Amino acid sequence: MSNRAGYYKTNLSGEMAYQSFVPNALPPVPPIEMSEEIIRLLVKANSQLAVLDSVATRIPNVDLFVSMYVRKEALMSSQIEGTQATLEDVLDPMIDVNANRDVADVVNYIKATEYALKRLKELPLCNRFIREIHAVLMSGVRGQEKNPGEFRRSQNWIGGQGSTLKNARYIPPSPEDMTEAMSDLEKYINVDDNLDVLARAALIHYQFETIHPFLDGNGRVGRLLITLFLMEKKVLTTPALYISYFLKKNRVEYYDRMTEVRNKGNYEQWIQFFLQALTESAADAISTIDELAALHDENVETISQMGRASKNVMLVFHYMESNPIIEIQKTSEALGIAYNTTASAVNRLIDAGILVQTTNASRNRTFAYEAYLAVLRKGT
Repeated sequence: MSNRAGYYKTNLSGEMAYQSFVPNALPPVPPIEMSEEIIRLLVKANSQLAVLDSVATRIPNVDLFVSMYVRKEALMSSQIEGTQATLEDVLDPMIDVNANRDVADVVNYIKATEYALKRLKELPLCNRFIREIHAVLMSGVRGQEKNPGEFRRSQNWIGGQGSTLKNARYIPPSPEDMTEAMSDLEKYINVDDNLDVLARAALIHYQFETIHPFLDGNGRVGRLLITLFLMEKKVLTTPALYISYFLKKNRVEYYDRMTEVRNKGNYEQWIQFFLQALTESAADAISTIDELAALHDENVETISQMGRASKNVMLVFHYMESNPIIEIQKTSEALGIAYNTTASAVNRLIDAGILVQTTNASRNRTFAYEAYLAVLRKGT
């Protein structure tokens, strides 16, 4: 059976035979039908992203917001794949001691994102770039045996635990078809197309997930590609979009709609879903930025009224904004101020209701910037 998205091809023979999908190169033929609904959603998504970008560049400390954004997106994207970790795990100041495999997965995703954002300044989005991101994502975690940084050389499949080629939900292209499909995708990412950038981002994400070029980590790399493509095309200047929040909430529909493209060649319904994801994610990020900015201003006002102590308290407060869960010893080392000075600043922040001691009763007491965490925790 074939349609404009591709066709199924039989591999091997006899008992061993199975069918893998061979995607057609982008852009689709016949071209995407720009219905009134798609145009309406495109206008809405583009304007929401423009608002987000201007809001994101207005925040006083954009790097700080980006580092928190990266952590949250990493957590959500990993949760879609079934990783069991919380925001508190990822922000734990004693993470070196306490990290388990799930947390290590998220930490690697954070590293992969930070690496990709730097690399984007030097290299266009290409297969080499995609493999480099994968190498960082998979280094030293459970995907280690899954060839970090290399496209697969064997057949993979998607299905529940214990599924085989016989009962898989979906079988991506065979290794040789995959190599060709990735080469076609690389060309599509880098050529001009008269389709709107957001619709192209939808097609690229769908195509990457359909090709599934790695043995593991495809979903996470594919979602990161969305942000990188939008930044390369200057739709976003900062990666301030957490699209994984929407995709996690609508996980079943997310997978079903991609399946619908493979089975029926219906790209249009996928683009509509994707544009809705962008619009809601942008709106969500805008309200997060607004809440964090208001919280910042309110607390700075409170601290500035603390008289002589305010200088050190402000130092600790700024540190808390990039490390919302702190431990006194680590904080005093990071800030280069005495342990007792840090402890007294922490006490003042507790008295002001800004910091809360966590229930963690271990030797290393930790304190949480609870109101800040509450804003970030939404959806995780």
